[in-house]
Amino acid sequence: MKTPSSIVHPGLVLLSLVLLISGCGDRMVDGLSAPSYPQRGQVFIDDFESDLIYAAFGGSDVKAFQVDYETTYNNSRASMRYEVPDANSPQGAYAGGAYFSRAGRDLSGFNALTFYIKATQPATIDVIGFGNDFGTSSFQVALNALPVNTNWKKVVIPIPDPARLNGERGLFFYSTGPFNEKGYTFWVDDVQFEHVSDLGTCIGAMFNGEDRKVPTTEKGASIRIEGLQATADLPNGTMLTISASPSYFNFVSSDTSVATVSPQGVVQVLDSGNATITAWLGAAMARGSLELSASGTALIPTTPAPTPTLDAKNVISLYSNAYTNVPVDTWNTRWQYSTTESAFIKVGNDDVIRYYNLNFVGVEFSSSPIDATSMTHFHIDVWTPDPTPNPENVKVMLVDFGANGVYGGGDDVSHEITITAPTLQSNGWVSLDIPLASFSGLTTRAHLAQLVLSGTVSNLFVDNVYLYKTQTSPTTPAPTPAYPAGDVISVFSDAYQNVGGTNFSPNWGQSTVVSQVSIGGNATLLYTGLNYQGIELGSRQNVSSYGFLHLDYNSANATALQVFLISPGPVETAYTLPVPTGTGWRSVDIPLSAFAPVALTNVIQLKFVGNGNVYLDNILFRK
Repeated sequence: MKTPSSIVHPGLVLLSLVLLISGCGDRMVDGLSAPSYPQRGQVFIDDFESDLIYAAFGGSDVKAFQVDYETTYNNSRASMRYEVPDANSPQGAYAGGAYFSRAGRDLSGFNALTFYIKATQPATIDVIGFGNDFGTSSFQVALNALPVNTNWKKVVIPIPDPARLNGERGLFFYSTGPFNEKGYTFWVDDVQFEHVSDLGTCIGAMFNGEDRKVPTTEKGASIRIEGLQATADLPNGTMLTISASPSYFNFVSSDTSVATVSPQGVVQVLDSGNATITAWLGAAMARGSLELSASGTALIPTTPAPTPTLDAKNVISLYSNAYTNVPVDTWNTRWQYSTTESAFIKVGNDDVIRYYNLNFVGVEFSSSPIDATSMTHFHIDVWTPDPTPNPENVKVMLVDFGANGVYGGGDDVSHEITITAPTLQSNGWVSLDIPLASFSGLTTRAHLAQLVLSGTVSNLFVDNVYLYKTQTSPTTPAPTPAYPAGDVISVFSDAYQNVGGTNFSPNWGQSTVVSQVSIGGNATLLYTGLNYQGIELGSRQNVSSYGFLHLDYNSANATALQVFLISPGPVETAYTLPVPTGTGWRSVDIPLSAFAPVALTNVIQLKFVGNGNVYLDNILFRK
């Protein structure tokens, strides 16, 4: 899970396109002294510097960026042009990428990144800054929600602590989506690091400058410091606040026997007692603090939530390491009468949101509302240590701000779903996949702006919060297998002679509806509303000389699926298949050894256990 804050971390996503602008990197040799980096601030002045690499972020339009020789600032030779795609564009959901130095730069003599920017219309750039190097991005800085218009204007982004940038590779990055669902074009020119003489000193902040109290944490807990910022007076007299990575700060614990804090801003509670965490940016103490009162042993998950497997192009993610997350204003609105406290913690290598003293908590993304009209489901993973017998519950509410896209105005709609046992469990991750149709009061979904969590449990851990869309049925048939017929015993496949007399719907008391459907002219098994379903082979099969059970399966909504081999006794063994499959077929070859102790000389049945709607084809044993 990616820790949410106002700073965006696009470097965590997959690399879609890498473009070598020019130049070759220096080779480093073990045993030599530490390299000295060039003290060069230019990034794009009429052309690119020779050591730059450009890379587009995963899921973005990889052709969004071009060099422009017509629209430039102050009649310069060239500028950087960005074509932001329309909403739901097949080329990509947004425009985004980073420019980084292959060898690194010494930027310690500068105090700001500056550039000029204009657009074809008034709009807001979601995030723009420096320090993203498609690696650790330790010193990333982001300016969020930058307003632009049709006139060139100069932008100054302060460096929180220039002394730390003596080998920086990330020189410029941007990420932004359509404005009011429509694409537009913007230009950036004269990008450079420089020393701005009348720029004020950066003053740091943690938790956005708030003094945060955590009165009931436990020994062993981890808490991530959020809301790290730096504020400086600009030359034009205004104050600018930027989001800054933890590496710019020095964190201090008042009692290191109770709690320590890592350079990455993760507080580790070591023992019972009280401690206050503060931070310094340069020579000045940052605003805000974290006051802890710890006791006992932490009641936190010991394993992370299941990793999502849906194709990213079918997902709008608010919080997940598996995807690029959309901007979220806050994960705790601290509305009046809410008693809920929150923290961002680590479970293994996975980031998780922890809520405690929960009565209700608002999650707001109204500055970037979500158009979920094409989505079909809402997903969230929850974990609680609290007892969960009925009527204990967790509630999930989605709120849409209506056509005007703002709170109030008479067109806001919402609906709340209540989760109870047996779905809700204690001390185990529960994956909720809720059809958006179940939110019957949510009559519009084009401007989703809030998520509200509540319930009777007071401790709730949350991960993998996203919306996604599914298909109702496969649009193409399963791949045609090409194994030699002499190496195959086929149960169900148009490509081979199948075992005669097989019963594909024996009466075992199941509720599954079995049918055969044609997809692209290919016969396919369909299990609708699967709970369990058997296949009785027409004759005993000796598959001991075969290596694999092969099958193709497709399910957009199953969250559990197992296949069994059965020999007389009965002796049966299950093999778990990953679901859902996303938008396509998944082919698996399961080693028959995985079904031990089933007698492979005497296989009489197969069985499928799970849920949802499952399509099956090419069920066969192969050598």
